[in-house]
Amino acid sequence: MLAIKITIGALLVFMIFNLFKAMKVMLKGEKTEPMSKFIGRRVLASVIIVVLILIAIATGVITPNPRPY
Repeated sequence: MLAIKITIGALLVFMIFNLFKAMKVMLKGEKTEPMSKFIGRRVLASVIIVVLILIAIATGVITPNPRPY
């Protein structure tokens, strides 16, 4: 369970890093790397996070909160 939390945390940090790299490219107007490269990495990281959470819930590693009613 700890490994999943660490992996999700690392992916979130990776998402934020790529978001700021895209912002840097957008503000400076650098044409060395396209901004879509960093935004695509961010979207891929979010997809991996969602899939990882769904797999963890399905296997019982993570238990969701019970319904309030």
